[in-house]
Amino acid sequence: MGHSELELGTVGHWIGGQAVAGGSGARVADVFNPATGEVARQVAFADAAQVDAAVKAAADAFPAWSAMPALRRARVMFRFRELVEQHADALAELITSEHGKVVSDALGEVTRGLEVVEFACGIPQLLKGEFSEQVGTGIDMFALRQPLGVCVGITPFNFPVMVPMWMFPVAIACGNTFVLKPSERDPSAAIEIARLLKEAGLPDGVFNVVQGDKVAVDALLTHPSVDAISFVGSTPIARYIHQTASASGKRVQALGGAKNHMVVMPDADLDQAVDALIGAAYGSAGERCMAVSVAVAVGAAADALVARLKERVPAIVVADGADAKAEMGPLVTRTHLEKVRGYVDAGVEEGAELVVDGRGLKVAGREDGFFIGGCLFDHVTPEMKIYKEEIFGPVLSIVRADDFEQALALINAHEFGNGAAIFTRDGDAAREFSSRVKIGMVGVNVPIPVPMAFHSFGGWKSSLFGDHHMHGPEGVRFYTRYKAVTQRWPAGIRAGAEFVMPTMK
Repeated sequence: MGHSELELGTVGHWIGGQAVAGGSGARVADVFNPATGEVARQVAFADAAQVDAAVKAAADAFPAWSAMPALRRARVMFRFRELVEQHADALAELITSEHGKVVSDALGEVTRGLEVVEFACGIPQLLKGEFSEQVGTGIDMFALRQPLGVCVGITPFNFPVMVPMWMFPVAIACGNTFVLKPSERDPSAAIEIARLLKEAGLPDGVFNVVQGDKVAVDALLTHPSVDAISFVGSTPIARYIHQTASASGKRVQALGGAKNHMVVMPDADLDQAVDALIGAAYGSAGERCMAVSVAVAVGAAADALVARLKERVPAIVVADGADAKAEMGPLVTRTHLEKVRGYVDAGVEEGAELVVDGRGLKVAGREDGFFIGGCLFDHVTPEMKIYKEEIFGPVLSIVRADDFEQALALINAHEFGNGAAIFTRDGDAAREFSSRVKIGMVGVNVPIPVPMAFHSFGGWKSSLFGDHHMHGPEGVRFYTRYKAVTQRWPAGIRAGAEFVMPTMK
């Protein structure tokens, strides 16, 4: 699997088991190499007709695929898993070329996606139903889970492999068919995934890709043949998708934004906490929905924490993600770079103390790349824009709290409820925090508490719209419908054994 066919070409769609070009007159957008700032290729945007063709291909494939024994569906997932593992390096390089994250981080993304594929390989076990004998005289009852139909995934730029793999492996293994609408900023990985699925033996039409923008999204949200929508992105779009798709009668899980806090208690291992913050706040240039963007320094921990971060943040090696020495790469686009810079400007204007300013960073040989250095604010307060809004960049805010209760109240009052962590040696504080914090995913001395694939991922409050978290057991529930069957057989006449040749009577 190489990238030569992509260079300076146009990324199209994948419909009915075939690559499909954008067509004459199709709208296109530039796809950049974030490290150089240059246009690497273009992506064609689907119109309503192409979206309809993809949904029709998925709908046509559904009867045969859903009727296939779950064991055979699982075997396709087994083969797909092997192929992704074989092509992991190439997928990681492709992610880096369009997203900008360092290759080692991109490889980690592929691995976390593979874990969901591995979970989906156990689908025969996960789809087992329930049985109750003799619920009434001569009456038995059983329950089973059946697939929905055509499912849609609308995924963000920050994890072009992992987030789709949080969705489609479970959906497909459960017997559904799928249409993926990836981010237009890094669209190529989705086509490579489609090729690998076909090579794994997935029947044509079971997995489809349409590139595009709001035109494609709206066509999917309202299409009468679509049964379910999965989304990961910003909160305003998540809210829009939940409302629009729900109004069209579809099942929806829409994961939104985050403002993940990490509480550092006075008794915490400070070396461990600083290492955790450097990786969690600045890894992947902060472009993670689970990135720690607020450190809540409790009591005496504050001054020492800020002093150590002030030394460490400027030492982060910022370079082209393809550089083996890089610890942090560029942001995804120039537009996003300017947005993040604007947040830093706003923090200064609002009176926060900018301890480390990364706005002037230039990377030698990559002067036109979309780079910004790590930024660190101290004395941030809850009224500030940089505290309230998701920045999605390498900007860490320090909020000082007097005690545990004040730190907990800060987190619980925030609009978002995706992830939070506490660093402490006190088991009672950790237990109280885990129990009382209004957050979907909690870490104790773990800064980025992303659940393993056999658990489920999701937030609370404005970080999730819908009733189901993603992948794991909740993913199986989301991508299936529950059916209860009550059964009675009329008593027949049992004539006993017969020893003569049976004949038609």
